Amino acid sequence: MTQSDPIADMLTRIRNANTAKHDEVDIPASKMKIAIADILVKEGYVQKYDLVDDGAFKTIHMTLKYGADKNEKIINGIKKISKPGLRIYAGKDELPKVLGGLGTAIISTNQGVITDKEARKLGVGGEVLAFIW
Repeated sequence: MTQSDPIADMLTRIRNANTAKHDEVDIPASKMKIAIADILVKEGYVQKYDLVDDGAFKTIHMTLKYGADKNEKIINGIKKISKPGLRIYAGKDELPKVLGGLGTAIISTNQGVITDKEARKLGVGGEVLAFIW
């Protein structure tokens, strides 16, 4: 089955697993998805991830993070912004702030896939991939 938007599929798998209070979720791997997983771990939304290679396919095995009990979710919302039918770009001066700076925007730049805070620090813009809060 061909996917038209694999990043949206990744975010939906994370959102569904988080809503169902699963501890782990498996996602088909790509370089872009691994970069996004790195950001999710670095920003503290996900506990960890492992890259599993079964010979034919690589899979990201992600361990989700919760509060003191599973009713406290660390990921309250995750949303895909740029879609295949409508790409959303932001220059260095108009980078979005998620919930006034409490959330994180994931931006694809010529420096790689980075957060909105790093993009402001580097002074670069790019394609706004997703918001997470």
